[in-house]
Amino acid sequence: MELQKPYYAVIFTSTRTEGDNGYGEMSIEMEKLARQQPGFLDVESARDGIGITVSYWESLEAITDWKANVDHRVAQRNGIKEWYSWYKVRICLVEREYDFNQNKK
Repeated sequence: MELQKPYYAVIFTSTRTEGDNGYGEMSIEMEKLARQQPGFLDVESARDGIGITVSYWESLEAITDWKANVDHRVAQRNGIKEWYSWYKVRICLVEREYDFNQNKK
């Protein structure tokens, strides 16, 4: 993933409650919806006990608009009520990046 710098990263770190309770379906829907948002660039996610999802955005305004999206707000409320026992959100400006890929020649 090569993005034009600078850009913003929203890092969502969480621990889940027991059971799915509709989380899996909503997660898929939220990613689809985020990809339609103006200013959305990409997303990466991993979960092994603790979950980390990083979404990438062109601007702080795009992040604010995503946070205010009506369907996303429903998911946020459900997250607090049903899906998460803890979470933290960090918003960062990405000025540099580099990677290693053993398979790239």
